[in-house]
Amino acid sequence: MKELLETIVSELVEDKSAIEVTVDEPNDEGVIVYHLHVAPDDMGRVIGKQGRIARAIRVVMRAGASRHDQKIMVEID
Repeated sequence: MKELLETIVSELVEDKSAIEVTVDEPNDEGVIVYHLHVAPDDMGRVIGKQGRIARAIRVVMRAGASRHDQKIMVEID
């Protein structure tokens, strides 16, 4: 799942070397949190107008996680 998130985001940003994804252990509810860090200049590209791109990234990630019977959440820092 981490590779999927990195692949999606790498196509959106200019500074691909600044992409950093950290993964937390599952919490009490079994939700795995993925923290996405990008360069400050690329933050707008990842979030998009009114958060549409960020929402789309989260939808794709949840769909991929459901195929592996996982619950995930993506936070963009």
